[in-house]
Amino acid sequence: MVDFLNAFALLSNFVIVPAMTYGSQLALGALGVTLVYGILRFSNFAHGDTMAFGTMVTIFATWGLQSAGVSIHPLPTALLALPVGIAATVALCLVIDRSVYKFYRKSRSVPVVFLIASVGVMFVLNGVVRFIIGPGDQRFADGERFIIKAKAFKKLTGLNEGIAFKTSQGLTIVTAIIVVAALFWFLNRTRSGKSMRAYSDNEDLARLSGINPERVVMITWTLAAVLATIAGVLYGLDKSFKPFTYFQLLLPIFASAIVGGLGNPLGAIAGGFVIAFSEVVVAYAYKKFLTYLVPEQWAPDSLVQLLSTDYKFAVSFVILVLVLLIRPTGIFKGKGA
Repeated sequence: MVDFLNAFALLSNFVIVPAMTYGSQLALGALGVTLVYGILRFSNFAHGDTMAFGTMVTIFATWGLQSAGVSIHPLPTALLALPVGIAATVALCLVIDRSVYKFYRKSRSVPVVFLIASVGVMFVLNGVVRFIIGPGDQRFADGERFIIKAKAFKKLTGLNEGIAFKTSQGLTIVTAIIVVAALFWFLNRTRSGKSMRAYSDNEDLARLSGINPERVVMITWTLAAVLATIAGVLYGLDKSFKPFTYFQLLLPIFASAIVGGLGNPLGAIAGGFVIAFSEVVVAYAYKKFLTYLVPEQWAPDSLVQLLSTDYKFAVSFVILVLVLLIRPTGIFKGKGA
């Protein structure tokens, strides 16, 4: 029984908790993508770099607060700076919509034109962020690093294996629950949310019903910007901030949205956790875990690692291809299914 508990603690420390955290970050990112697709009907390839922009602004605001001696210990100061990042990202998304997407929307352009335009926006944003803050790693987390340390867990339980639960991990999971609950409440209970859903179902009928399409577009971009910034900041606090990493995150985020059902908010959440657990599970070395569960003579000599961590993003791509081949609508039926 003790060996089983040690194995479970080991798996929790290196697979379950990290995957839950990463899944929460992907779910928030995928929600932004799926909102834009579900309501504005195009795939926003600039979403990853929108996350990077919002995180960058939050980092500068965090550094400003830290230099002024402002903190909310034991929580990270970035939580105080987050509203600044959100406000800047909302403004950015609204400006981009007015200057780029509005023209194509008025011209009734096909979705692929919007997609190509978003690719252009993506490269511009990527260049701007890297030019301003630099291409290297930027760390901005402060406050208490751990909620519970592995050593304290071992002492508390008497097990050989400990679980280290970082503050950023707990913060990510709790924030994701609150944000998702607030988003679903907004979409299902408020007049603006119902207008967005009506516009998504039938744009022409929504116009005839007196719904202002420009207001719906503005709210959609606002929500997408809020989700992008929160997801980006949480990811940066948990790991570190590097502009190119957010560019790479576009694949697992889109994979999450498509696997769950592109355009379906519930699907985006489910897809985020499917992708996160898949990436973490295949990249973990199970040697020590199996040693606790099997007789000593059966203990493996190799690492028992299915895939190197360098190739974990390939897992997203493989799952995405399989879903598109077997069930193109995703786990839950997305828009256009």
